[in-house]
Amino acid sequence: MIPLSDLGKRLCILGPSNSGKSTLATAIGRKCSFDVIHLDQLHHLPNTDWQVRPANEFIALHQVAIARDHWVMDGNYSSCLDQRLERATGLILLDVSTATSLWRYFCRTLFEPGRHGGLEGKRDSLKWSMIHHIMARTPGNRIRYERMFCELDLPKIRLSSVREINRCYKRWGLQLHGE
Repeated sequence: MIPLSDLGKRLCILGPSNSGKSTLATAIGRKCSFDVIHLDQLHHLPNTDWQVRPANEFIALHQVAIARDHWVMDGNYSSCLDQRLERATGLILLDVSTATSLWRYFCRTLFEPGRHGGLEGKRDSLKWSMIHHIMARTPGNRIRYERMFCELDLPKIRLSSVREINRCYKRWGLQLHGE
């Protein structure tokens, strides 16, 4: 496993929904004093039940965020992924199973009202559209992200299980919940 410092000062974290991207981004940001940018929070309006922001507003917020000097950014959003990767100095791909993503979705929605990356002022609720997204779209996205990961010429690491993610936390000296 490569040292965290080898990934540089602008890190992208990609992976399936509910794979732990936001939690990992928060832990890295805390340890390295990087700005933590949760793309879900830029893409959706605060105090709503995941209402999407107008596309031009999201792209503008994304451009401002990637212009910063030190950041860790979690989220996929392929509409602006190329611009993000052009600025990134390192990539972390979380590649947990679809079953893990689905389990984590239920857990975070039902038991984690103040989770990392959640929308300000709103508790998550179970949504059939999200369950469908995890079950139907995740397998295709996994193939696309793996191909992209192999082609990118950036310092990078792929973590393909919860066990690998936990080992990464330990190796990098990250704290899971600010303990």
